[in-house]
Amino acid sequence: MHKVLLSLISCMMLMHLSCQNPDAQPTKTYTNPLNVKFGDPFVLRASDGKYYMYGTGGGAKKGFAAYSSEDLIDWKYEGQVYYGNNENGWGVGDYWAPEVYERNGKFYMFYSAQWKENPNNEKENFKIGVAVADKPTGPFIDMQNRPIFDPGYPIIDANVLFNDDGKVYLYYSRCCYKHPVESEIADWARKKGWFKEIEESWVYGIEMKPDFSGVIGEPVLLLRPPVKMDDKQAEWESRSVTSNEVNRRWTEGSFIFKHGDTYYMMYSANFFGGQNYAVGYATSKHPLGPFTKAANNPILQKNTASGGIVTGTGHNSVTYSPDGKTMLCVYHGRTNKTGDERVVFIDKMRITEDGLLIVDGPTTDPQQVP
Repeated sequence: MHKVLLSLISCMMLMHLSCQNPDAQPTKTYTNPLNVKFGDPFVLRASDGKYYMYGTGGGAKKGFAAYSSEDLIDWKYEGQVYYGNNENGWGVGDYWAPEVYERNGKFYMFYSAQWKENPNNEKENFKIGVAVADKPTGPFIDMQNRPIFDPGYPIIDANVLFNDDGKVYLYYSRCCYKHPVESEIADWARKKGWFKEIEESWVYGIEMKPDFSGVIGEPVLLLRPPVKMDDKQAEWESRSVTSNEVNRRWTEGSFIFKHGDTYYMMYSANFFGGQNYAVGYATSKHPLGPFTKAANNPILQKNTASGGIVTGTGHNSVTYSPDGKTMLCVYHGRTNKTGDERVVFIDKMRITEDGLLIVDGPTTDPQQVP
């Protein structure tokens, strides 16, 4: 009886409030995943106030497409904004992980692709380039007919930091290809008879010339998978190996930002095509490290063990709500409905008073617009 009475009172109060403010709009919500079929999503909030999303795939042919949004919920397909066969194009395929930055009235797209200069016929010949456009929807044209630089091994997943002191830093992942690494995990896998060797990808950083035409100095190794089995990060960063999925351990998809006086570098580990893809982070007081991995890693991972439907969560970027107050983690994942296709999720993230980075996801329930 009391419950019925309370329910009636609540309804009457809501009706009263509606009458007091007839123009009041219902709170808008959204539900993950978004209706955007991208891998490696990156969101730019441009000076025109709109959000623009770029990613791998999305229907683009040998290049990249884009979506735009006013509110991070309703996304408009803008079509293909970069074509690899532009007048300065240097790539021949596998166009991956674009990120776009607005600088001095121009828009710069950093991306990875297979380099057409391949005298040794390497299977993985990835490099990083930069293209420029007058609008966030392109057309983007490569600034030069070659990659930014060649470190002597294949690289992917460009991420850029424009530091407070005016310096510009490029971050990337060295590919696993032809990079076998000795570790206790590799020894364990050999003893199991699963794999003869374990290849690894590592995250590096390097200062870049202000005009993006090249780099300054030598790359600095910032992050790599753990060597010791008793390392607290070893379990979650080695799941692709310990599940007998593949003989590789990845450290890729880095995204760096500064909060207070601390640099936070988010990164993904495990096979991007598997269920164990997950996100962790590390912190430093300098753009080029040393970085210390966080004790609360991983901060984003599959939720199927707790009854959820999301797997393969990774390669994230970070943006802010329209009011600029709420940090948001943009990432790709899969569900039992989407199958192998990567789709985009957006979830709230925050940094606690003691410096811990937390992502409130993955979610598939209705979320209020921040």
